Formats: sequence, structure tokens, C-alpha cells
Amino acid sequence: MYPAVLIVDDEATIIESLEGILSDDGFEVIHAFNGYEALKKIESESPDIVLLDIWMPGMDGIETLKEIKKIAPNLPVVMITGHGTIESAVDATKSGAYDFLEKPLSIDKVMVTINNALNFRKREEENIYLRKKSIEKNSITGTSHAVQKLYEEIMNAAPSDASILISGENGTGKEMVARTIHQLSLRPEQPFIIINCAAIPEENLDSELFGHEKGAFKKATSKNKGKFELASGGTLFLDEIGDMNINTQAKILRALESKTFQRIGGGRTLHMDARLIASSNKDLEKEIEAGNFRKDLFFRLNVIPIIVPPLRDRKKDIPLLVDTFLENLSKQSSEKKKNISENALGLLLDYEWQGNVRELKNLLERLSIMVGKDHINAADIPQPYNPIREPVKLPDKELFIYEDDLSKAKKQFEKDFIKKMIDLESGDLKSAAKKLGTSVKYIKKIIH
Repeated sequence: MYPAVLIVDDEATIIESLEGILSDDGFEVIHAFNGYEALKKIESESPDIVLLDIWMPGMDGIETLKEIKKIAPNLPVVMITGHGTIESAVDATKSGAYDFLEKPLSIDKVMVTINNALNFRKREEENIYLRKKSIEKNSITGTSHAVQKLYEEIMNAAPSDASILISGENGTGKEMVARTIHQLSLRPEQPFIIINCAAIPEENLDSELFGHEKGAFKKATSKNKGKFELASGGTLFLDEIGDMNINTQAKILRALESKTFQRIGGGRTLHMDARLIASSNKDLEKEIEAGNFRKDLFFRLNVIPIIVPPLRDRKKDIPLLVDTFLENLSKQSSEKKKNISENALGLLLDYEWQGNVRELKNLLERLSIMVGKDHINAADIPQPYNPIREPVKLPDKELFIYEDDLSKAKKQFEKDFIKKMIDLESGDLKSAAKKLGTSVKYIKKIIH
């Protein structure tokens, strides 16, 4: 489909002239003679771009532009005037105009501006789509009260530039929360830079954070930008900050308070423009008492505290998480999605997840690879998620109920033995049949 251009001008000659040129170039052209008519056409025709005259009777171009941005904020609008002034150009730009053209119109300039505006809109839509996919990918899955509370905290915290401290056990999804906050912030197009404070050797941490100049130390063979510099305009995520040494904590604090820093071996002062998010799986207040963490840095980071709940506090989300992980794993492997039985799911619901969501995800990845069939049963769930099974034992007296009839005793023993196995497999007939080396049909025949 060809792009649709809405021309809004009270001069019929301008509309006719532009309509002829744009139609020849394959554009679909819509026109309106005033602002009110333009707003109706936008609602009914959904144009891809608007060429809008500033000077019109009644509702002028600036007013019309403001109304357009209310109903279609992503629609590019190019302003046209025969009385161009700096003030009107500034007003139009502040109100959301993409560009500004003066009469008499240069056809080449008009075509270049329209194509640039359409390309800009396309990029905007792609960015919105990619941002939406990124938010979906990194969002915490769940409908439990704990997760709903977490969503609310994220939505409230994201638009501000205040520092955030995310607390939670290993595997709860602290990095996902940080990424979601960044995507919902006022700087989603800017960098999201991560530094794992627990994974970088202490002697390299300062260089990783602040960068260094060539020759600053023996291994500094070239200039290196640090994470603070790379995150400029965006978000810096200090993961597991509780593992950062006291000396580096002091330097971080100075940088946060002054909004400046220097590369190691450098004399130039650089300005910091990064939103700071930190995370820790440790109780930092206890670390302060132990002398391992600076109290002043804690208060600087903990402007907005967010606690990510452990999986055992949101077990209601486990079925949804299991379904989501199995769906994603099937897409990655291009194989049919595996299903999980109620009994197997029951085992997962009963387990206390010390490794939280990460542990659950890893288990399901293991099962999706190791279970050859399409259905995951309770028997497929390994230890420690599946309680250790005791050997099948029957009371001795049951063996002698039919001691006067060997045939009846055999049948009774087989029936009791099968029932015991079914109980051990949480009622899963298929799993019991597999353990016994028989079929479900045979089991049903014996126990009924």
C-alpha cells in the first residue's frame, strides 16, 4: 500500500498543486481545508503523514497540531507557512512538529522532507515494537499478589531518575526487573550497561567502572572507557553490589554525589549522566553492621527499594512459569512443546525452590532434553524435586489371606502390588505402567 498524505491548507491552489505532484509519485492524497476537518480525516482515514499550514482561519495550525498529537502522537506532521518566523518554527517544534517548510514550496524539499518523516515514523514504530518485545521478554511472569505488587513498584519507579536498590535471593530475576525498569524509563533508547561486581576481580573493578588512560598501569596498553562513561544517557546496573570492596564503594559514592569521575591515570573530569540501579542478594543492612558495606552508599542507592519475591512466596505462578518455559524451549529447539502431567506439576508445587525461578527454568530445560516423549510424568521428575521412593512393601499378612488357594493369593498379591505402585506414582497410571513394565490397559484390567 502507498503512504497516505493528508494536506491541510485553506488555499485550494496549494492543495491541488501538492495533490498532483504527490499522486504522480504514488502517494494516496487526502485533503482538508481547516483544522476541524483535518481532525475528522485523521480519525476516519488514518493518514501516514500530515502537511499542515500554520496560518488558517478558525483553528490555526499550531492548535491543530496540538490536537493531532493528542489523538495520534506518533503521526509525523510537517508545518507549512508563507510567513515563516523563528517564533512560529519554535512553537511548532515544541508542539511536536517533525519539520518546517516555507512557501513558495520547493518540490524537491517537500519530497525529501516527506520521505525523511516517513522513515522516521517507521524507525519509531520499529523501536516501539522492539521495546515492547524486550519488555515482554524481560518481564516477570506471574499473576500472584506478590508479582502484581512488584509490577506496581516497577511502574511507579521507572519514570524517575532516582537510584534503585533491588533486593532478592539468587535466581529471583533481579536483572529482569532492572531491564524492565530501563525499558519503561524516560531513556529506553539509551544504553543499558551491566557490571557484575561479584564476577570482576577486585583489582580490575575500578578500571571497569571508571575506565583508564593508556599507560595508567602495566596492562593499560590503550585508553579504555569505563561503564560509567559507556552508560552515559542510559542506565548503569551494578549487579550484586554487596560483593564490591569498601575502597571502590567510596569511589562510587563520590561519583554519585558529585556526578563526576575521572579515568584511572587521567586528569580530565568527566560528567556522569546515568541512572543507577543496583542489586544484591545479601542483606546490606547486616553487611553494614559487619563493616562490609558503607552506610552512606546504602542510603544513596536505596532511594527506591524494590524486593523481588522468592518463588516459594509465589507458588501460584509455577504453572504459568512451567508453561512459558516449555513454550520457549520448544521454539528454541524447533520441536513439539512438551506437556506436563498434573502429578508432575504437583511435585513442582510442593518443592521449596532454593534456586528460585532460575532453578525451575534449568530443571525444565533438562527435562525437555532428557525426556524422550511428549509428556512429562511424575516418574520423569528427578531428585530432589521428587521425594525418594520407598521399595514397594506389602504387609506380611496380606500374603496369606488366600493361603489355602495359591491362584487366588497370586491374583490378590498382583492387585495389591499394582495399587501400591499407583499410589507411589501419585495416581499416574502411565508412570506406574512404565515402572512395572506393563501397559495401562493391563493395569486397569487387574485393579477393576
